[in-house]
Amino acid sequence: MEQNHEFYMRMAIELSRNGMVQGKGGPFGCVIVKDGNVIGKGSNSVLLTNDPTAHAEIMAIRDACKNLGHFQLDGCELYTSCEPCPMCMGAIYWARPSRVFYANTKMDAAEIGFDDDFIYQELELPKANRKIPFEQISQIEAKKVFQDWLKKENKNLY
Repeated sequence: MEQNHEFYMRMAIELSRNGMVQGKGGPFGCVIVKDGNVIGKGSNSVLLTNDPTAHAEIMAIRDACKNLGHFQLDGCELYTSCEPCPMCMGAIYWARPSRVFYANTKMDAAEIGFDDDFIYQELELPKANRKIPFEQISQIEAKKVFQDWLKKENKNLY
């Protein structure tokens, strides 16, 4: 049964409220819909799980992919109560839904203490100058596994 976009966004917003009230994490919720059916839901669960990646979008993507039995969200629409952070944006692009709808902006999130602008700034810095330095080691050894991947005949590309 096809519902309108505001219907699903209200579900995402209600998930954000419920998760916050229950102490799961910040006020963020997400719903994933395919062919008019909700196939995935999530609220921010960082505090509940002690998992910094347990953002609403990630939780909903995991739920939807489990329910679909597939690692991509072809033909799905994602409704999130707030514009996704860089991590969630990456996960969304890997999952490949058809469309994303959001309610609050990243500026709205920054106003309540959830500011991810520092991540964008860090990405522009040389690796050695970042707050968390990145150093490359053992590339020759790791590259051998990549070469094995190239030779692998039964690989499933994604």
